[in-house]
Amino acid sequence: MNNPLRQYFRRPALYFTLPSGGKFYPEGAIEMTENGEFPVFPMTAIDDITSKTPDALFNGMAITEIIKSCVPAIKDPWQMPSVDIDAVLIAIRAATNGTDLEIQSSCPSCEVESKYGINLIGLLSNMKPGDYDSLFSIGELKIKFKPLNYTNINKGNLLQFDLQRNITELQQMEDGDDKITKSNNLMIEISKENTKMLANSIEYIMIPSGEQITNTEFIMEFLNSCDKKTNETIRLQIGNLRENSVIKPQKIKCIECSNEYEQPIILNVTDFFD
Repeated sequence: MNNPLRQYFRRPALYFTLPSGGKFYPEGAIEMTENGEFPVFPMTAIDDITSKTPDALFNGMAITEIIKSCVPAIKDPWQMPSVDIDAVLIAIRAATNGTDLEIQSSCPSCEVESKYGINLIGLLSNMKPGDYDSLFSIGELKIKFKPLNYTNINKGNLLQFDLQRNITELQQMEDGDDKITKSNNLMIEISKENTKMLANSIEYIMIPSGEQITNTEFIMEFLNSCDKKTNETIRLQIGNLRENSVIKPQKIKCIECSNEYEQPIILNVTDFFD
């Protein structure tokens, strides 16, 4: 039986284009639209409860469940590329609470802290991914990069939290062989995780014969065995590509002294759902 109240269910509050254009999603992870614009629904009461559940926020489940609810075209948010994550969360917040976001900013000239409104649609329109289509040449090799997906990012965040906890415990230990051993093991673990993140940011490495090396273990072995300059060059290029997709600083005119300056916009997960 059809629910007579169906006509009063929530409807899309806005439509937006993904910075990625739908690229980098594996088959079945996203349902593309004809014009490339995706409907965004406001959060439900259940979504709001989910957004305030600490464990779900910590392990990433809250984010994925809210995205599936509000942007149903994204079938598997765990596979969502990093270039889309902030844009999707901004779109959900705009659909739920309106397009203006209030921030606190302190003028670098007069040091007066005031409140300012940021237009979220403006933020969305300026979010563009880096050039992941071009091959990056380094010596005889050509590297095809790809953005990390949400699964990689969430695992990385959890590992960073765990590593930070271990560092704190290490600092509290008295000097001795146990502290040295644990410190060395921790440094090795950090190095392994950093290398894994680098490898997950590489789609393939093309050797002079034209063969494309896609095996993650082979790529990790290369990253561990290449010279320091090559490794640092790869890290720098990955960082440059990521930089293109972050929220750009906003121009602000101080309401106290009229000084114009740029304010970096750093949004935490909880900022999106207040």
